[in-house]
Amino acid sequence: MSPPEPCQLPCAAIGPARARPARLGFLGVGWIGLSRMRAVVQAGAGQVACIADAAPDSAGRAAQAALTSMQAPPRTVASLEALLEEELDGLVIATPSGQHARQAITALTRGWAVFCQKPLGTSAAEAGRVVGAARALDRLLDVDFCYRTVAGVPEIARLVRDGELGEVFAADLTFHNAYGPDKAWFYDRQQSGGGCVMDLGIHLIDLLLWALGYPQVIEVRSRLYAEGKRLAEPQSALEDYASAELLLASGTVARLACSWRLAAGRDAVIEAAFYGTRGAAILRNVNGSFYEFTVEHCEGTRRRLLAAPPDDWGGRALCAWARRLREDPGFDSAAEGLVAVSAAIDRIYGR
Repeated sequence: MSPPEPCQLPCAAIGPARARPARLGFLGVGWIGLSRMRAVVQAGAGQVACIADAAPDSAGRAAQAALTSMQAPPRTVASLEALLEEELDGLVIATPSGQHARQAITALTRGWAVFCQKPLGTSAAEAGRVVGAARALDRLLDVDFCYRTVAGVPEIARLVRDGELGEVFAADLTFHNAYGPDKAWFYDRQQSGGGCVMDLGIHLIDLLLWALGYPQVIEVRSRLYAEGKRLAEPQSALEDYASAELLLASGTVARLACSWRLAAGRDAVIEAAFYGTRGAAILRNVNGSFYEFTVEHCEGTRRRLLAAPPDDWGGRALCAWARRLREDPGFDSAAEGLVAVSAAIDRIYGR
């Protein structure tokens, strides 16, 4: 399956305008939900019609942040059940991971398109049920795999797919976070679905499979650790360090390393490097930043800079989804790739 080209432009430049923007509900407006909502408001990519959050203070802050001269005050409610009374075109989900699949299917059944924070489900089976519902109900579905839209990353995918790197035989994927999650639900497997692999590694597995066109994963070998000790049973505790090797049907071998609270001497180490017989393409964070990246095309000892900061990429994927929703709310078969990503994560966890 060939994946779609991601949004390559700032949110405000995506797609033609229509008379009525998509009416959007936002379920969960903590840090990430509020950030994504602000991106939609600033870009004029959709209308924030209703906000649902169990914490009234969070809902109130988000409602204030949504106000503009072009935006009527959104309603605020406390739950998805109350939100279902609204007339919406789509729902943006940013709740604990263990709730995503159920909430997404509820929204799709209501007739709404869905944009969900990762993961879509805490297993491939859950993700498959959501994608199946979207397909059966002919509703647009996407997940916030936002690193696809960092400036220069679409060019990495193009170099890979057009053969300009030659045969891509290796990929090195790294995401070390010097901090751990600050929400209690991340440490509850029922709510999180896993540790650093589910939190961080999933972004890199998505980049790998998406850029390569979703080749079959032939073999996975992984080692998971908690507080420096290897987990004999991968799901006996939440991992804070993981390494894995994935062999793909394309011939590519990918090495993944990800962690929480690693003493890396900086806030974060983030890299996705694709090595081919004719060159390489590398995404790399700048000076330990979570938000600033360079992308380079390498040939031998020569490097060509494809993209560098500044780049306001955080809400780009959501803005693209919201603008597409105005034009075509139907199912996009590219969502099938979301199940492949979850299946690879399952195999890293040995399930």
